[in-house]
Amino acid sequence: MAGEEKITAHIVENGKSAYAVDINVSGYDLQGDEPQPMGDDLAPAPYDFLLAALGECTAMTVRWYARKQNWPLDRVEINISHQKVNASDLAEAEENSGKIDFFEKEVIVYGDDLTSEQRKKLVDIAAKCPVQRTLQSKVVIRTLEK
Repeated sequence: MAGEEKITAHIVENGKSAYAVDINVSGYDLQGDEPQPMGDDLAPAPYDFLLAALGECTAMTVRWYARKQNWPLDRVEINISHQKVNASDLAEAEENSGKIDFFEKEVIVYGDDLTSEQRKKLVDIAAKCPVQRTLQSKVVIRTLEK
């Protein structure tokens, strides 16, 4: 298949708890687990990694844009949350029934010399990070048996 560079990860149970896994992605070794009572809460859970990926990508995108514009951004900070909510409770939801995934990101930009327009643009750019675009796009996941 043609496309961008393929990133692969290898995940294997490690026996440290009922759901604990070792993860190797791009040469980095991580661990994952489910919180109690299912797992032993030995490591981040899958949604923890998803939040971390979205927050990391958001911060990096804001930094990239500020550098590209040569703006005086000192630091960016992201607070992010996820929960399942009723679609009918959200004005932004395209559906009116059932549960949907709701993410909320708070983008805090530090830089005494940033103008209010620059701050607004950086927050706008935060919504364009590649991970957010992936989560908001049509996704195909093919599961293979081996």
